Amino acid sequence: MHRVSSALKENSRKEVEDGWFQQGGVTGSNWQQPAAKAGNNTHSSNNKNENIQLRFSWDHQQRLQHKVCLPITMFLLVFTLCLMLIPELLDPDLSLQTQRHATSLLAGSSIPPMMREEQQQHKFPADLINSTSRNFALEEELTQEGAVRGAQGSWASSTGVVQDDHVQSKDIVLPSGADLNPLQLSAAMQIYVYDLPTQFNENWLVDKRCSNHLFAAEVAIHRILLSSPLRTLNPDEADFFFLPVYVSCKFSPKTGFPSIGHAPQTIHSAVSLVSSVMPYWNRSKGSDHIFVATHDFGACFHSMEHFAVAHGIPEFMQNSIILQTFGERTWHKCQEVENIQIPPYVSPSAMSPYMLPPPQVRKRNIFAFFRGKMEIHPKNYSGHLYSRGVRTAIYHRYGHNKLFYLRRQRAEGYQEELLRSIFCLCPLGWAPWSPRIVESVVFGCVPVIIADNIALPYSHVLNWSSISLTVREADVPRLAKILLHVAATNLSAIQKNLWRAENRRALLFLEPLHTGDATWHLLDLLSRKIGRSHVARSPITTKK
Repeated sequence: MHRVSSALKENSRKEVEDGWFQQGGVTGSNWQQPAAKAGNNTHSSNNKNENIQLRFSWDHQQRLQHKVCLPITMFLLVFTLCLMLIPELLDPDLSLQTQRHATSLLAGSSIPPMMREEQQQHKFPADLINSTSRNFALEEELTQEGAVRGAQGSWASSTGVVQDDHVQSKDIVLPSGADLNPLQLSAAMQIYVYDLPTQFNENWLVDKRCSNHLFAAEVAIHRILLSSPLRTLNPDEADFFFLPVYVSCKFSPKTGFPSIGHAPQTIHSAVSLVSSVMPYWNRSKGSDHIFVATHDFGACFHSMEHFAVAHGIPEFMQNSIILQTFGERTWHKCQEVENIQIPPYVSPSAMSPYMLPPPQVRKRNIFAFFRGKMEIHPKNYSGHLYSRGVRTAIYHRYGHNKLFYLRRQRAEGYQEELLRSIFCLCPLGWAPWSPRIVESVVFGCVPVIIADNIALPYSHVLNWSSISLTVREADVPRLAKILLHVAATNLSAIQKNLWRAENRRALLFLEPLHTGDATWHLLDLLSRKIGRSHVARSPITTKK
């Protein structure tokens, strides 16, 4: 305040000296000029009186400034303090909300910018997203009523290391049972999404292939969970913890396919980071933590089976939950872990332009269709047997058969070819599963699955035997006869089942989340593993 008064005084004195104030404007209205002595009414006397008058006026001006400016300044200070304090008095949670918005939290309060650009909404036919399929990204059913009370960790901007500011909350107030299960899953649950440094995920999105290739479920699931009503920002409330690490976005310059040799070390680095600064991994030894491993042989992280089996699942992941596309009906070393089998990823954005008209009204003039990698010799350039020789046998046996439309390379118009086909061949590649299974179902072409012992995703809700054909690998020489027999007997029944909208919806990772889509089903299966949670929940929150 003293500095302000001094500055005002100096400015006022300068203005007087520069002549900015006129005499009549600065003299007080109640001031009476003293009477001059007779005979001394000279020019010098007049100048002296004028100087006295100016000095008196200056003193009067300073008194006015102290009387007026000081109270105004104090009032402004008090008013500013009130503006700062009133919001917190009215809403104690506001300061915590502001803190979350202003700092980079492990929970991450918003979708990363590059990921937001990737997250697009696509129009689908009404029967695919019908009135019973709810858009949960547009609903705010899960209000986190008193749910967030603990401080949360934040990334140190200078070092990229997490600072553990977390305090265990003793008085967490959970929402009511009805609100706690907004997706109507088998059991209520909440998921905490770690906001890892961007080198683990977002940085990879500069390559557009990262979010569109056959392993891209790791990106889609992360994106969908960020806007899911099951997401909690308070790790103390979380039943499960999701680590978003993109390990399928490093593409080989030679083949153009994802290279996953670095995956175990990359995921281990993420686990080391979160376990060193937060208690949740160590508390459960990772049993309530979720990873995505949508590769040929899941978390074994190799495209060739004998190498995958030799590597096995990394020890640090063996107690966790793996979301994987790989699955077999009998024992396999690469599924010796708690896992949920999910569909191969097919981009909804690539599908949407071809979804109308619906598949049942399409004219289908290709009897049996396959386009993709078919080795002329059983062993490919690597010297290893590809597809257990099945694709080579199909090519040699039916390459000149007019019933079969076989092409060895992908090309423009692939989706239109699917829409024109009655049967779509889905032979195994390096692994039993193939994205062609999803593509065939979505485009209404009967999948012909040729992969012995394969397990198919979501078989608890999808009756695969009623919407597809399974042909043994040894029966490839009889394939034409088998397909002709089906066409002459029960093809219409299979197509009728296949063309039901719920079957197509169950295999697509729609954005945003809809009831009955691929993400909803994996969340429902995850909720059945609620016994791994360290959060006590009331039985009334489970779905009837």
